[in-house]
Amino acid sequence: MRRSVIPGFRLSLGITLLYLGVIVLLPLCALILKASDVGLTQLWGILSSPRTLSAIRVTVTMAAAATAFNAVYGLLLAWVLARYQFPGKRILDALVDVPFALPTAVAGLALTALLSKNGWFGAPLAELGIQVAYTPLGIAIAMAFTSIPFVVRTVQPVIEDLGTDVEEAGRSLGASDLQILWRVIFPAIFPAFLAGCSLSFARSLGEFGAVIFIAGNQPMKTEIVALLTYIRLEEYNYEAAAAIAVVMLAMAFTMLIITNAVQAWNLRYLGRGDA
Repeated sequence: MRRSVIPGFRLSLGITLLYLGVIVLLPLCALILKASDVGLTQLWGILSSPRTLSAIRVTVTMAAAATAFNAVYGLLLAWVLARYQFPGKRILDALVDVPFALPTAVAGLALTALLSKNGWFGAPLAELGIQVAYTPLGIAIAMAFTSIPFVVRTVQPVIEDLGTDVEEAGRSLGASDLQILWRVIFPAIFPAFLAGCSLSFARSLGEFGAVIFIAGNQPMKTEIVALLTYIRLEEYNYEAAAAIAVVMLAMAFTMLIITNAVQAWNLRYLGRGDA
């Protein structure tokens, strides 16, 4: 029997399941049980109310827009950090993790100060007729700021491990740069890229601190689901808060299932899967 520095299987499995049950499963079960106390008629009334539908629409659409931006910019940033050497690279690499270290409320205040009508960036944009703060655009920017590290940190190690030999092999066979990118590099980094985008989207859906300061929190316009849930809690309407939270939880699980299915298909397509 192979020796291991990790404690025995039963002890390790027990600690893992205990932690998973207390930290993850127990709160989720409590949330689902609380939402189950609401009848179907009342549940439908809560979820189909114009304010709830507006909050879900704003949250999902802005999270999708932020993820689309992060997918493009995050991939380019990860490529630059992994493949090029230039002065200030370490500083740029460290700045990627700033959204992780910075409290989200501080990030929201900073973005609001910069993008308001009298801010450094907001004033020139206002002269062009573009208002960022207290609009859905500001929500998307706040979501993109807080979730960009997920794409970069997920894709960057894969690009570093990929090496340049595959690109050189493709060029030796007469492939163009676009063909190498699309048929050689992107399939290799696609699982990590998809995982990073999924994490970015999930973080954007649940973002609260950075968004509420720049959103303006106008019902039917810039109110997000997290804030609406918080408002229902302050009103002691726990059933409505639980119902709204369960909907977002279901969306997150659906996204996770779809992501895992696409990743499994991609691994089989590349010949690295089990089937």
